[in-house]
Amino acid sequence: MTVKAFAAQSANGPLEPMPITRRAPSATDVQIEILYCGVCHSDLHQARDEWHNFAPTNYPCVPGHEIVGRVSKVGTQVTKFKIGDLAAVGCMVDSCRTCPNCTQGLEQYCKDFPTFTYNSKDVHSGSHTLGGYSEQIVVDEAFTLQVPANLDLAACAPLLCAGITTWSPLKHWKVGPGQKVGVIGLGGLGHMGVKFARALGAHVVLFTTSPGKIEDGKRLGAHEVVVSTNPEELGAHRGSFDFILDCVSAQHDVNAYLALLKLDGTLCMVGAPEKPLPVIAFSLLMPRKNFSGSGIGGIAETQEMLEFCALHQITCDIELIPIQKINEAYSRLIKGDVKYRFVIDMATLKKS
Repeated sequence: MTVKAFAAQSANGPLEPMPITRRAPSATDVQIEILYCGVCHSDLHQARDEWHNFAPTNYPCVPGHEIVGRVSKVGTQVTKFKIGDLAAVGCMVDSCRTCPNCTQGLEQYCKDFPTFTYNSKDVHSGSHTLGGYSEQIVVDEAFTLQVPANLDLAACAPLLCAGITTWSPLKHWKVGPGQKVGVIGLGGLGHMGVKFARALGAHVVLFTTSPGKIEDGKRLGAHEVVVSTNPEELGAHRGSFDFILDCVSAQHDVNAYLALLKLDGTLCMVGAPEKPLPVIAFSLLMPRKNFSGSGIGGIAETQEMLEFCALHQITCDIELIPIQKINEAYSRLIKGDVKYRFVIDMATLKKS
């Protein structure tokens, strides 16, 4: 099946229209007409081969792993979906399914590495996977998610990456009532961290370098907003946090935030700075503290997150764009000029 898509042909070139081939659905596959696709910072990194040492880009690269659509075909053994159902696909489309991590529902930590929605080895085609900047996608139902009907579909799309990336650590460290929780950075990840931590019942403190984001931080659910460039504001919270979620992908001083943790408190990285962040040993030793990281979530956990969002009416704050403006969106993403996530209206792809 040939479908329209937008692809990067090289690290330095723009994304442009390109026809791609999708496989015919097998017995356990779901074919999805893509309605909306979120734009993740990872898309930009991958399209421009900026993670060459970790995950070199295979070209042509069709980004997109925040996919919401409607089922257009199902395989003969599919049980969760029927034609016309809403469906979603996140960062993964497969894993080994047999390692200890996969069998615990932690497919994102598959010991053989998960098959990501784009730029992974595609066992079906022998080439590499192609993502959601396209008309259709075919995915095994085991890696396809059900979308609650009461959520705004466009604003739901970034939940498949930004949402689950922040939800997973909050759930793993059992964030809830009676806890004081910090969120560092108010971007695509951070604004979801604030919403989730507030909905889980924690006292939420947002840290931002931008005084202009104070009002927005409180609108999104923060009880307090601290301008992190002010040492006095930081110092007032020293030794008081149970958990801090670090959503910043730029260089910053994590020791300043480790100092804010109480005994056995945890600072968890979900942002991915390009260069190593120095950590002073005594920032962890006195008193005993934890410095950790978290990836995305497994399929069951992602479904749980979507159901929680439906219950609490939580979605991402988005700017909806036509796919013809994707290169402009990438330029704006670098400047931080979005509140707080771009989402592509895939109906505009038909005009390309």
